[in-house]
Amino acid sequence: MKLIAITTPEFRQGEDLAICRLLDCGWNRVHIRKPEATASQISDLIENIPRKYYQFISLHDHFQLAVKYGLGGVHLNRRNPLPPSIWKGLVSRSCHTIEEIDSFSNLDYLTLSPIYDSISKPGYKSHFNSEILKNTNLKNVYALGGVTFSQLSELEKLGFMGAAMLSQAWKTRMETLQYITHTDNDLESVLQGGCRWVQLRMKEATDLQFTDMAERILPLCRKYNATLILDDRVNLVDSIGADGVHIGKNDMPVKEARKILGPSKIIGATANTEEDLLSAYESGADYIGLGPFRFTTTKKGLSPILGIERYKSIMEYRKRHGISIPVAAIGGILLEDLPDLRQTGVDGIAVSGLILNSTDKEKTTKEIIRLWKN
Repeated sequence: MKLIAITTPEFRQGEDLAICRLLDCGWNRVHIRKPEATASQISDLIENIPRKYYQFISLHDHFQLAVKYGLGGVHLNRRNPLPPSIWKGLVSRSCHTIEEIDSFSNLDYLTLSPIYDSISKPGYKSHFNSEILKNTNLKNVYALGGVTFSQLSELEKLGFMGAAMLSQAWKTRMETLQYITHTDNDLESVLQGGCRWVQLRMKEATDLQFTDMAERILPLCRKYNATLILDDRVNLVDSIGADGVHIGKNDMPVKEARKILGPSKIIGATANTEEDLLSAYESGADYIGLGPFRFTTTKKGLSPILGIERYKSIMEYRKRHGISIPVAAIGGILLEDLPDLRQTGVDGIAVSGLILNSTDKEKTTKEIIRLWKN
């Protein structure tokens, strides 16, 4: 499905970089929607975006700027019901009823909302049902309102051209605690302890063995609304129905994985240096697993050990260079390491042995989360 990201009404630090990043990751368009912004403020944002992205940007207001900068589209709404008289780019429009879809079928595409209860507008409830939508021609319509990545397959079956997202488009795609496992043994205890991110790593397994385990783990993850990431197996993500993949330094390049999986799947990448971090970011990774923190027996072929001081140095590099994706520390992490790791600026941790070797996995998971938050 095609994807459109709609900006938040307020301006955000690094928004220009975030817009470029989404387009690099395969999103089809970005709509700049800031109803209270002045033309000067919108101009400042546009001018910070490289010109090569302009054709993929649509404006909801100040249409004269779309003409001035040669942007790709304008989006009509109740505030701005007509495009500029000399406009030759794409024209889209907001719709809130089925009747409006028929009225504006001559436009390039439409958004219909709210398909689900809105995430960004509390109280904005859906008033469409699947039977109505199934009997509507939605071939040039993007679903909007409460849309999440998990609903894309359902929307595609209903016949939508694509989906437009606000909250979900800009949401950080990583949880504080990542649990790396090769088995479903006691996994429910870990999920009951509050973990909402599971990575299945089975380096020596065949695809058949890996699929069998993943299909046992997936229902548990769905039961607790947890993310399931596959280690390395890009080829199995779609068939299993996993949320994404984690790619090691010697695995498939991030850009190639993104071409295969598209923008809706999560792609994590391993990094050991500043150069690794920058490369993964520029290639379109959603998050970084930075490590190893110390020696660990759960992974072969370790990169150089980092330790606290190197984590600090790499996190300072991330800040200086505006690298906006989250970073998780990984590799031999113990409970007593958490306070120091938290101070380095990393956004979370990925652990395996710390939980796998615990006699009470639920209690250990809760303690990790408590220590990190505190």
